[in-house]
Amino acid sequence: MAMRLSTKSRYGVRALFDIAYHSVGLPTQIKDISRRQQISPRYLEQIFQKLKKAGLLGSKRGPSGGYFLLREPSEITLGDIIRATEGPFELVFCVSENPRKICPRKDDCVASEMWTDISRKLGDFFDSISIAQLCEQAREVGVEREYNHPYTYHI
Repeated sequence: MAMRLSTKSRYGVRALFDIAYHSVGLPTQIKDISRRQQISPRYLEQIFQKLKKAGLLGSKRGPSGGYFLLREPSEITLGDIIRATEGPFELVFCVSENPRKICPRKDDCVASEMWTDISRKLGDFFDSISIAQLCEQAREVGVEREYNHPYTYHI
């Protein structure tokens, strides 16, 4: 069995990157994120509810509305997004701060400290990567930016 992140986390990272990279500070409509990232708008709405609850994403209603980051891209990490969509970094249930069940070997398990340490290191790694870093990587590889906002005028 492989250990994988869910699509909620992966798509959440892609969507917040998209907003940071393409929005030029203005609200971004979900249809544009959906088109660029090839993610269903309905699924994005579900993910965005979790990201809003976590304080990463805001929204504005109306014709010039859309979604926007509540923090600078340099202050939003992949760890923040994954925690918002998946929960805490806990590789095994027995080291959870709020376990669903109690492990009968909890008091004499030689591996529990190792699992705790690995979970912490995994969280630290994801916390070391920001949305701003993803934007920089996109610029370096030549990802074209799209500025398609009602306030952008061409002469």
